[in-house]
Amino acid sequence: MKIIVSHPTGNSNVRAVAKGFLESGSLFRFYTTIASFPNGFLYKLGSFPPLKEIRRRSYDGKLEPLTNTYPWREIGRTISSKFKLNNFLVHEKGIFCIDQIYKSLDKHVATDLSIAQKKGVTAVYAYEDGALETFTEAKKLGLLCIYDLPIAYWETGRKLLMEEAERLPQWAKTLGGGITDSAVKLERKRKELELADVVVGPGSFVLDSLPEWSADKIKIVSPFGSPASNISLNVVEKNPDKPLRVLFVGSMGQRKGLGDLFEAVKSLQGINVELVVLGSLLAPMEFYRSQFSDFTYEPGRSHNEVLELMRTCDVFCLPSIVEGRALVIQEAMSQGLPIIITPNTGGEDLVIEGETGFLVPIRSAEAIAEKIKWFAENRDKIAMMGKKAAVHAQNYTWENYSNNIVKQLDLYYNSIKSN
Repeated sequence: MKIIVSHPTGNSNVRAVAKGFLESGSLFRFYTTIASFPNGFLYKLGSFPPLKEIRRRSYDGKLEPLTNTYPWREIGRTISSKFKLNNFLVHEKGIFCIDQIYKSLDKHVATDLSIAQKKGVTAVYAYEDGALETFTEAKKLGLLCIYDLPIAYWETGRKLLMEEAERLPQWAKTLGGGITDSAVKLERKRKELELADVVVGPGSFVLDSLPEWSADKIKIVSPFGSPASNISLNVVEKNPDKPLRVLFVGSMGQRKGLGDLFEAVKSLQGINVELVVLGSLLAPMEFYRSQFSDFTYEPGRSHNEVLELMRTCDVFCLPSIVEGRALVIQEAMSQGLPIIITPNTGGEDLVIEGETGFLVPIRSAEAIAEKIKWFAENRDKIAMMGKKAAVHAQNYTWENYSNNIVKQLDLYYNSIKSN
């Protein structure tokens, strides 16, 4: 199998997939917007604070000869965001909005496919919202179409979010594009799935969200990897006289269940709990304070600084309504935090009940409060649970993530080739 991988912005799972295909000898080309490589010009530019975003787009140096970049729209998006040129970023329509970035790269890949096919390419690997043109052209050429779906399928996600808008109308403005996507965009998503031969997802929540009409698709589940744990696994008790620090990390909206978490902590009268919230604002700070005034806000920061903050906390809580697989859960576990999460985070397999944390149903402030109260009343058990969480998280590696995808795709490709 010879494969093309494309993704506009790149992240840990994209890096792992590209590297996995590279190391297996299957990668033909990797398409993205901006890519920097160790010791390269762009990487050096990223040492300047105003351009530090470039370093977040760094990839394994071995990928460089196989990488095609189309940076100009993404540069425009970054500049527009930095200088608040919001007209350029209007959802779906702005010239530099994320939707246009995805569509632009998709067209570049589709344009190159006929030449690539003549050079031996047999498959394309693309992500939700950036696959339609690629898959349409690939089907004409007889190429295998692999669709990476990092979050629940839009019909499931939209249904859940619309229910949230009705249940908690004051939080509707924090639900994001999931309830404002146009019919055109939703139809694009449907066509992408229709054209896909294989669907890759990070957990059962995502693949279970697929519509019945797609039941014939080959499905591959591969959980994301965890960051390496750099903490001592010796059990060290924290001061039980200090407040129980409960940490939430993520965009500050009801898609991630923040409203339910606020209600849970508000209900814990007389219990010494501090809620720490790290994330990007989706509404003015005044809105959040009006919902629950007594939380500690931590603005965004570098990845290492996020891990450092995690180590100062006791418990991690993410009661999401819709996710794919929230990588931040494994990050928190890697830093020794037991977890309180919903099945809809996509991380149900991370919970060994009562040992690494607890699973709670969505939309249940009562269940969240019950588990936070349990931790507050069992401070002596937290350190050991944190150790077990860190150990369990290390079972999930990026190498396993990519190797599983590569292996299962090879098996499938070889089976259809022999028929």
